[in-house]
Amino acid sequence: MKYTFNNKEDAGQLNLLKQVPLFSQNYYEQPLDFSFHSIAWNRGKSQIVTIDEVAYEFKENSVLPIMLNQSFRFEKSDDILLWQFNREFYCIANHDAQVGCVGFLFFGPSPTMFVDLNAEFQAKMERLLESFEEEFQSDEEIKGEMLRMLLVRLIIKITRLAKKQYLGTEEVVEEKFNLIRQFNLLVEIHFRKEKQVAFYADLLNKSPKTISNYFSLYSKKTPSQIIQERIIQEAKRLFYYTDKSVKEIADELGFEDVAHFSKFFKNATSQNPSELKKVAQK
Repeated sequence: MKYTFNNKEDAGQLNLLKQVPLFSQNYYEQPLDFSFHSIAWNRGKSQIVTIDEVAYEFKENSVLPIMLNQSFRFEKSDDILLWQFNREFYCIANHDAQVGCVGFLFFGPSPTMFVDLNAEFQAKMERLLESFEEEFQSDEEIKGEMLRMLLVRLIIKITRLAKKQYLGTEEVVEEKFNLIRQFNLLVEIHFRKEKQVAFYADLLNKSPKTISNYFSLYSKKTPSQIIQERIIQEAKRLFYYTDKSVKEIADELGFEDVAHFSKFFKNATSQNPSELKKVAQK
């Protein structure tokens, strides 16, 4: 079953997919204006979810936020409840660092963050799901606002639980954590051209050392690793999901030549990009 709400005034869209078999998403096959974030809830037994061709265990009764530019498929998608929303529907809340589209769930300490639900939280999620389904089936003029409010509640609840699981507490020093979030967002915007921590530190009016110190508090990775992994992630996506050559990918990712890109890629992954391209094409 698929519920859909479309706001004709601003092109906002919210989807709720329930017991949909064989559901998957290839970002590179979507229209240019595709901008859907996803929140997946596994209501069945533990299964495998493949994100950008990396397999992860998706445990029973856990939630997974998925960024708009990630490709994914589920081993058993009819056990997955999936909310999908575009920027126009919800991301007007970008000003809220904690629950906006550039908030904790999508630009927090990990790009792939599984959030385990205890029995109490599962009950809350079930009640919230009932409210979503009721609103999708209503004909009231304020239907869009009600659905948006429910989505905010959903994201707030998952964010609180994710903070406890990934940071050990709901409470963080907001200034420091927000800087990490802003750094991750800036990397997402500029990684194709800018590969040095100093560039991002300058945009944030901080020294590279300060940035590193903040990361040591709330992340298991260094700022340099964040940049490098984002480049490698995009390279692998392009290898798997497009027909672009190694040279075209090197150009797209801002490398002066193929040799420089190949050296960078091999140092980071121990793989030769040409060999990975052959594997990806099979």
